[in-house]
Amino acid sequence: MTRLKQSILLLLMFSTHSTFSVGITSSAFSLTIYVSLNGKDSNPGTAKAPFATLEAARDHIRKLRQQKQLKEPVEILVSSGTYYLTKPLEFTQEDSGTANSALIIRGTAGKTPVFSGGTLLPSFQKITDQLWKIDLSNPNLYGGPIQQLFINGTRAVRARTPNQDIFYKIKGVSETAGKRAIQKIPLTTDQFQTLQFPAQDTGNLIVSIHHAWDRTRKYVEKIEGKETSISISGKPMQPWNKLNNSAQFYFENKRTFLDQAGEFFYDPSGALYYIPKPGETITATIAIVPLIEQIVVIKGSPDLKAQHIRFENLSFQHTRHIMTAEGEEPMQAAAPTEATVMVDYADNIRFDKCEIFHTGNNGLWFRTACQNNSVTNSYFHDLGIGGLKIGEMKIPADQRTATGNILIDNNIIRSGGQEIPTGIGVIIFQSADNTISHNEIADFRYTGISVGWVWGYAESPTKRNKIINNHIHHLGWGELSDMGGIYTLGLSEGTVVSGNVIHDIYSYGYGGWGLYTDEGSTGIVMENNLVYNCKNSGFHQHYGKDNLIRNNIFAFQIKAQLQASRVEKHQSFRFTRNIIYYSSGKLGETNWDKVNAVKDSNIYWNTAMEKINTAKDQHALVADPLFNDPLNHDFHIKNTTVIDKIGFRQFDYTKAGVYGNKAWKKLALFDKRLQTKFSETVDRLLKDQTPF
Repeated sequence: MTRLKQSILLLLMFSTHSTFSVGITSSAFSLTIYVSLNGKDSNPGTAKAPFATLEAARDHIRKLRQQKQLKEPVEILVSSGTYYLTKPLEFTQEDSGTANSALIIRGTAGKTPVFSGGTLLPSFQKITDQLWKIDLSNPNLYGGPIQQLFINGTRAVRARTPNQDIFYKIKGVSETAGKRAIQKIPLTTDQFQTLQFPAQDTGNLIVSIHHAWDRTRKYVEKIEGKETSISISGKPMQPWNKLNNSAQFYFENKRTFLDQAGEFFYDPSGALYYIPKPGETITATIAIVPLIEQIVVIKGSPDLKAQHIRFENLSFQHTRHIMTAEGEEPMQAAAPTEATVMVDYADNIRFDKCEIFHTGNNGLWFRTACQNNSVTNSYFHDLGIGGLKIGEMKIPADQRTATGNILIDNNIIRSGGQEIPTGIGVIIFQSADNTISHNEIADFRYTGISVGWVWGYAESPTKRNKIINNHIHHLGWGELSDMGGIYTLGLSEGTVVSGNVIHDIYSYGYGGWGLYTDEGSTGIVMENNLVYNCKNSGFHQHYGKDNLIRNNIFAFQIKAQLQASRVEKHQSFRFTRNIIYYSSGKLGETNWDKVNAVKDSNIYWNTAMEKINTAKDQHALVADPLFNDPLNHDFHIKNTTVIDKIGFRQFDYTKAGVYGNKAWKKLALFDKRLQTKFSETVDRLLKDQTPF
């Protein structure tokens, strides 16, 4: 879909899409403040004399609240256009409304205004038909080194080799211990020759390494021609995820790598080079470089939170992520990285019908002391890292600063991991009582939804979360390992994972699971989920306790259908009233037949008519459920007699994903070109026998 068509669809969707939120008509407002690109901040903010900036409107309302003149809801109505920012829009307890007098900031219906953290660059100059250039005489005007660039509404790729979607395989790494460890990475002759410059010229050469569930990215400090190796330095490698021959990598940030349309290279001297795509012309090209990390920052105080603020029909675009000179150490889920919208010490903050787009970092983070907030009917896409984050990484010492009761409902969240591939669609850290429902989550290099941030059986506050009716698909892309559709950690009593449709999950090495209960996952109910086309298995429990896996459909996984890793003395899980349907691969992997679990009343069917061993399963049935059209993913069941025998209840898996009007549902459809590309990637990796 072109950006123009997508924008038209967004405008239609935002103007007609229904929402469960309580609507407020203009007559209900005690005051409407107007903001327009044609306005002035010296104006009074009326329809005829609007403010020019949202800050001016905010400050005006602050004064009115201080004067206690506002007892009913007040709105800031923002006209269409692009508002370029040089610093984040900040809201504090001074901007709080009340339950009866909320502050509502919204764009004009059908004309979504854009708040951009970027700036327009001067026009390119033509060097050749295949190479353009901009001379930036003062790079400091553009925030220093340019690490992200957006051309004509599309993210440009920083020059790399091999080109996008292709990786080198690593041979192994040796490490020299010290306060700052040095890792030496040997190169093959072909890899070394692609560098195309003298061995002593490391310059700003970057190596980006994907290893298992992590990514390490560093500036290369030394190139040794005789030994054909490169050296990087930083923290010592962690024993649980070292750089070894299961990793893959690429180089970036040299002009000699600039060889593909859509790539750019920024020379620190101030020259920006770009290879145009077919059809792009200099006169019609718009180049934007992001300057800031956040567009919106909402932060109250421990004593007085920011409250009752609503954002509607707004688009937040163009934020940056800067890799420092020290590089980036590996970190699961890129957990500490911040977001385009940051929220701390805030209650009853709502985002509805908003867009977060072209980010260098994550989309939105409800971090510290956030309660009763929501994101609904919104569109997150082209994300530098992940989508939405909930809670803190550390368990709060004071439960008054705990985050919880967050609703993430009916959103489209896709195309993440553009800067750091370990970003997750939605992640819940140390937080309880959240609902993640009816979201479309696709096209990430790592996990779709992650719940919990305690490894093992130590106490965890992450309880009673509901992960329901989400459509999660086309994840992994063969780039990272140890990932899945829905991933859980730690003691999670009361957590329910239900009604989700998960498919097309493909890891690089091990992993690529649909439902993945990892270290210490306890007290979780997973039911009424449809899982198909996953690389390693539809359900995998590493280790955990007292989980209930019931009434799910697992179909057409590639390597194995089911998997369990650690055998423990206690009961790990109950696996009952499920349907397992497959045509290739094993039934069970690793310790599936040894794990201490109750397996009872499941239906098994192998379309290749291979013998199925159900000895470990009480009351198992080997029978064809007669799905309507399983090859085209229609898993409605015709053989009701056999499912009645085990008590399996048909569930309406078509409820998974977004709901609303036709335009919104159409926007949620996965791009057929990406679907084809994903299938081709899987076929190539299977043909190359990329390790399981």
